Amino acid sequence: MDASSGDQNRHRLSRAGNRRINRALHITAIVKLRHDTEGRRYYRRRLTAGKTPMEALRALKRRLSDIAYRQMLADAKPVRTGPGGHTGATLKSSAADLNPEIDTSEKSLPGPATPQPRTSLLIIT
Repeated sequence: MDASSGDQNRHRLSRAGNRRINRALHITAIVKLRHDTEGRRYYRRRLTAGKTPMEALRALKRRLSDIAYRQMLADAKPVRTGPGGHTGATLKSSAADLNPEIDTSEKSLPGPATPQPRTSLLIIT
């Protein structure tokens, strides 16, 4: 948005858009700057290229949003399913194994359970 007045030429960014996503990107960018990450190196490259600190931060946030968008597109791709309609489904039954092994859930308990004393109920009359 143009915010110029007289000889002063200014450009103000629109605050329109999803504020929650913008806040999440801002927090992510700040965390990237606090630690020695690729985001901090990118920010410093923008500064050495002549950008102001706010412009460099804006560029970092844009880069993070591009990464998030690419990941969302990759996550939205259809996944091939097996014969049962689920991923990882197979036609071979695991219940018909030739060498069944006893699992811990199939072992009997070591002995009878010991009775626990019950608390008596107080009857108030």
